[in-house]
Amino acid sequence: MRPAIFPLLPDPGCLLLLLVSWLFNPARSEITSLDSGNIDDILNNADVALVNFYADWCRFSQMLHPIFEEASNVIKEEYPDKNQVVFARVDCDQHSDIAQRYRISKYPTLKLFRNGMMMKREYRGQRSVTAIADYIRQQKSNPIREVQDLEEISSLDRSRRNIIGYFEQKDSDNYRTFERVANILHDDCVFLSAFGAISKAERFSGDNVIYKPPGENAPDMVYLGSLTNFDLIYAWTQDKCVPLVREITFENGEELTEEGLPFLILFHMKDDLESLEKFQQEVARQLIGEKGTINFLHADCDKFRHPLLHIQKTPADCPVIAIDSFRHMYVFPDFSDLLVPGKLKQFVLDLHSGKLHREFHHGPDPTDVAPGQPIQDLASSPPESSFQKLAPSEHRYTLLREKDEL
Repeated sequence: MRPAIFPLLPDPGCLLLLLVSWLFNPARSEITSLDSGNIDDILNNADVALVNFYADWCRFSQMLHPIFEEASNVIKEEYPDKNQVVFARVDCDQHSDIAQRYRISKYPTLKLFRNGMMMKREYRGQRSVTAIADYIRQQKSNPIREVQDLEEISSLDRSRRNIIGYFEQKDSDNYRTFERVANILHDDCVFLSAFGAISKAERFSGDNVIYKPPGENAPDMVYLGSLTNFDLIYAWTQDKCVPLVREITFENGEELTEEGLPFLILFHMKDDLESLEKFQQEVARQLIGEKGTINFLHADCDKFRHPLLHIQKTPADCPVIAIDSFRHMYVFPDFSDLLVPGKLKQFVLDLHSGKLHREFHHGPDPTDVAPGQPIQDLASSPPESSFQKLAPSEHRYTLLREKDEL
């Protein structure tokens, strides 16, 4: 008679250990790898996507990988639908075409996408699981505050830019388009909405969207286009929410320098709104055609004393206009010349032509010297760029020096 064979049972302690391990270490979520074949489909179908642009040889990229994966695990538990939130990555060495498409200039870069559209502001917060997860939760929160009484409109903060939508019902194509715009531009404007009986007084000709600009007495502006045409209402809202002349702060300085455009800056005292208004008017009048070649900014003289000292100015000299080319700083000769037709525009054109740089090193161009006056080669050294110091830190990123590195 053959002896009976009994299977060995696992030790109860081992079973308990396996169970605890399974409970506290759930299956790790997979980071989606993007390439030319899948990137558009995946991003277009994602409500929110956070994409890590990295290179394997970059030590900062290597440090971020486990943090990014753990943040993805945390968020996947809260938003299990695969299209609600996508964590993805692009190997920029393997897919240089994608890196060039999104203008990657440093590793690692975390960019946010909504329904396939890349947001202007990338993630620049702390590289930690908690901070990244909190950032995604914030991006998933409703960007529109629903108004319960039109009296709330009269008490709005008029130092902010407010966009208000009045709709018959929330479940409508008009509101869905408005909501999509708000998701993209909520960092630049305050978005509010009112529905049904509450909004009826403002819907005399149908659903309506208005813009309330900063200033207690500033008149409202009404959107007159189709409320279901996303491109039209987005362009209109962006024009209202993102001013031609923006304020530069220490918080947004890195973001502005990464746009890669020289700065034309008005330094003014915080309460000197008259000088700011004149500057804004002249920029709009003389330089609207230069939008895209230079950034128009204004800065608080007290906060930015260091750049002023760089050009041998103090807050007592404000208002002062200057250009920072990221190589040197150049001063507009006299603020009172701002109102001289074409003077500010010529200052910018002289930057583009290289004339400002030449004259700082060699004195006036021969064509600018009065007849009979000797031409002198006046060697000088313009102040170095001050705002370049606000650019991304080499202690946080691997900065790409050459564009063809991608």
